[in-house]
Amino acid sequence: MSYVLGIDGGGSKTVCILMDDLHQILGRGEAGPSNYQSIGIEATLQSMQSAIHNAVEAEIIANTVNVEAVCLGLAGVGRTADIEVVKGLVQELQNNKYLPITWALQPANIVICNDAFIALIGGIGQPVGIVVAVGTGSIIFGRNHQGYTKRVGGWGYILGDEGSAYKIAVSGMNAALKSYDGREMSTNLVESFKQHLDFESIEDLIEVIYRREWGVQQIAALAPIVDFAAASGDVLANMIIDDAVKELVKATSTVIDAIFSADSVLEVVTTGSVWRSRCKMYERFTASLVNKFPKVNVILPRYEPAYGAALLALQTTQN
Repeated sequence: MSYVLGIDGGGSKTVCILMDDLHQILGRGEAGPSNYQSIGIEATLQSMQSAIHNAVEAEIIANTVNVEAVCLGLAGVGRTADIEVVKGLVQELQNNKYLPITWALQPANIVICNDAFIALIGGIGQPVGIVVAVGTGSIIFGRNHQGYTKRVGGWGYILGDEGSAYKIAVSGMNAALKSYDGREMSTNLVESFKQHLDFESIEDLIEVIYRREWGVQQIAALAPIVDFAAASGDVLANMIIDDAVKELVKATSTVIDAIFSADSVLEVVTTGSVWRSRCKMYERFTASLVNKFPKVNVILPRYEPAYGAALLALQTTQN
């Protein structure tokens, strides 16, 4: 029997799925992060090797794992230079004598793409529709029946990432400080940040943000403070959430206008940590988007991104 591998590589973890030609998932493995731009080539290779080994471990007891195709959906991959780097990683994987795999890869059976594409296919189950991926950052990606694609966002925390956990957290801190100054209405965010971070004063934000040089992940992890405040009825916190929803609806509408018709029947899948909010951000987004496009169906993911990667790999063996 022949197999394919679908790999979802991100900044926090790597997931690999082993699939056969009947779309059956025969193995799943997880390992550490595999964003080579942040952790380096060697660490990325180690994570991929571990995820693959964990995915095929159960299957090798009964069968020789002969891999005919592989798809790697990786964060930040899109430029030609990035794709060449990943091709090198695939070659290294094939040369690894410790992986219990017989490789039968042809160039046409190696798919390298952005993680938004595999999130779309995995989330919906087919390569048509829109994914609104909102976690630490944000990106909206769509593909129509003709194969035309449109990406909005994904420009990073300085230039973009509207609606993301990072931007929500920064807006929350900004609102708390303005309220503390007296430039903005009273908000529970001041006390919420103080309690969560064990501060004596909200002024201590200066210490952690500037002097400790907190990174994007650490700042984004403060977004639930805004979420909880909004769920509790805080006016300023709700304004921040509403602004985030407006940005995401605008970005999604841009994708619809670019590659779909206004009355298209299509699915929009939401992925990422921001949608697991207490303040019903998912419901707010859904209501606003459907009000604008009544035939749009907003859904939660049917499958994980690595499943979408495996489907893309399998497709190359059936052409």
